[in-house]
Amino acid sequence: MKDEEIIELYFKRNERAIEETDSKYGNYLESIAENILNDELDAEECLNDTYLKTWDRIPPTRPKVLKAFLAKITRELAFDKYRAIRSKKRGNGTMHEILDELEECIPASNGVEQSILGKELESIVADFVRALPEREAYIFLSRYFYVEDITDISKKYGMSKNNVSVTLSRLRTKLQTRLLKEGYLVS
Repeated sequence: MKDEEIIELYFKRNERAIEETDSKYGNYLESIAENILNDELDAEECLNDTYLKTWDRIPPTRPKVLKAFLAKITRELAFDKYRAIRSKKRGNGTMHEILDELEECIPASNGVEQSILGKELESIVADFVRALPEREAYIFLSRYFYVEDITDISKKYGMSKNNVSVTLSRLRTKLQTRLLKEGYLVS
């Protein structure tokens, strides 16, 4: 079924919309949640929450790209769940590594002022990724959007793990420079 047809089912409040969404994007969304949460049951719960939130958001929202719309909801829910789990117990793994890596170039999100500037920051990061050469953009997104392990990224792009790590380090430095230039970081 085409995305437009699925979206129409949501607008008609037809529960088949969720079935069609799951059929077309369920595995993709579950892999995003599992990469973040590193737990199959939590990922499954996150997937169900994604469908509920999608049901609540469509309508009134009419997504231009359904796959991206769903991925964003799944990521938000998975990160929220990750934070909740992490606040209960300190863990490690890929998610912990990624947050540590980005800590050096993404400003803290504490306070009202930072919350207000969050959308602008999101736009700057999106522009940064769009301006990257295609391969670098895919590597950056694989690590920081899809929360993939460096080993998986190296296999996917036929690179050594060290090469992937160096590439990511350089990209973080470029992002940090961009954020300094935009006034989001203070040197």
